[in-house]
Amino acid sequence: MTVMTESSIRFRDLALRLLEREGALTGQLMPEGLEAVLPTGVQASLGSGELLRLGFGAELPDGAVRASLESDWLEKIGRLLGTRGRTLRLTLGVGRAAPPQPERLLDRAVALTNAVYRFHGMTSAWTRYLILVFRYTAVSDEKREGVVKLAVNLTNGSVVEGFTDELLAAAMAETHPATPPSAEELPADWTAARLKSWTAHTLPGRVRVPLGLFLGGMQRRLDRDLERIFDYYESLRRESFARQCKQKADAPREQLRIDAAAREYQVKVADLKQKYGLRIVVELSQRMELIVPVERLHLAIKRRKGERRITLDWNPVVRRLEPLPDEWSYSTLGHRSVCDSALHLMAAPGHAPCDECRREFCRVCHGLQCPRCRSTVRFAN
Repeated sequence: MTVMTESSIRFRDLALRLLEREGALTGQLMPEGLEAVLPTGVQASLGSGELLRLGFGAELPDGAVRASLESDWLEKIGRLLGTRGRTLRLTLGVGRAAPPQPERLLDRAVALTNAVYRFHGMTSAWTRYLILVFRYTAVSDEKREGVVKLAVNLTNGSVVEGFTDELLAAAMAETHPATPPSAEELPADWTAARLKSWTAHTLPGRVRVPLGLFLGGMQRRLDRDLERIFDYYESLRRESFARQCKQKADAPREQLRIDAAAREYQVKVADLKQKYGLRIVVELSQRMELIVPVERLHLAIKRRKGERRITLDWNPVVRRLEPLPDEWSYSTLGHRSVCDSALHLMAAPGHAPCDECRREFCRVCHGLQCPRCRSTVRFAN
């Protein structure tokens, strides 16, 4: 008996449901497969005959073609799916539950380097989690593909990627979605400009993380090839120079050889730059909005004479308190600093010293330009 992975089971179930919705007559095959009699239009979309047999496990049913996430059947099913499934709005039917000892939760979740906070109570509320799924493709001398998920609470801008998969699992398991609350009970949509800025700040760093090993390996291969080419042409230059130093050597000819080797070296380096040139394409694959009942904790952040009220939501689906927002780099890790002007919350990169004058300043208030020396600093995420 074969054992299918969770991803293979999901792929099989997706293909089965999709073929049924397209009018195919379907049935499950043992072990771990499906068969279908396809309408004419579906045959053309899948490039298949009238009778289709697919196997999703290690052992294939008789006459079945293997379908896996690495096969071309993933692309074929994707073409048949089209734009369906790209957006989702779902209200989770989870019961309300108050967190135990909210003050202790805050002590563990709220870490401020230059300010203090006070807890001002808790209320029941609703929130909207926006989850964006991006597919990236990195192409150089090799190719890598993957998926990155971004998730944010639209009420306060808190990034909740630490429990995004748990939210998605709850959404997939939801069989009786709840009735959504009224629009007045939900946070408003972000403007297009705000969403674009949030994505531009958040996405690059999240894509770099899974590509770390790939980029490191590519850099090592590039360094190795550069060193090999340099050693070869350097040895040619030294041999010609040594012949030049001999009294009977033809100095002009040897100089021509040295110049020719230098030109060939530059051509080889340019070829390597083209070979190892990296192109990364990131495309939005899905946009999901999950409406969830939460317990809202109200805080007052105090910095010198300033005070700012914020909220943090405790999620009953994952039974966790979301992290403090980072209003610059949208990080989920580390302590938060508070700026003097508008009491913005940010991780260390958002309040780092200027590269020139070494003065710390708020990147939310001033962007990448230092307010003292007007120099532009490098964005770090």
